[in-house]
Amino acid sequence: MSPLAPDFLERNRVVLALLAIVLSLATWGVDLAEWVYQCPYCRVQRSAIGLIGLILLVPFYHHWILRMIGSAVGVLGLVVGANQHFNHILKMHRGEFEWGEQWYIHPWLLSGFAIFIITALLMILWSNPPRGRLGFDR
Repeated sequence: MSPLAPDFLERNRVVLALLAIVLSLATWGVDLAEWVYQCPYCRVQRSAIGLIGLILLVPFYHHWILRMIGSAVGVLGLVVGANQHFNHILKMHRGEFEWGEQWYIHPWLLSGFAIFIITALLMILWSNPPRGRLGFDR
């Protein structure tokens, strides 16, 4: 199936949820091992990614309670990610922005990736499941 197909995210919900959980656990592991700077912004974003991933693994993830919890967690992650991302854009405008030697793990890039990942997970959470799945009707 093409990743450009309109239902790609919904069809691959379980795989993408597992990838989100693995990503969250891996980044928490790197953080707790103190291999990277312990950033409170990053911790919120990685927690949001992992929690939404867990919600998407539940067979009735489309129930309104899980959608509400997932949306609240996702919006928190998006707000924190956007604040971190645009704080770096502010540094760009001031002329204080530096990539550093390890540009590939710069917080500006990572917060941008987190914003995209959380948005994709919320799109899956709010996609319309087939009618009557597990006895729950919409």
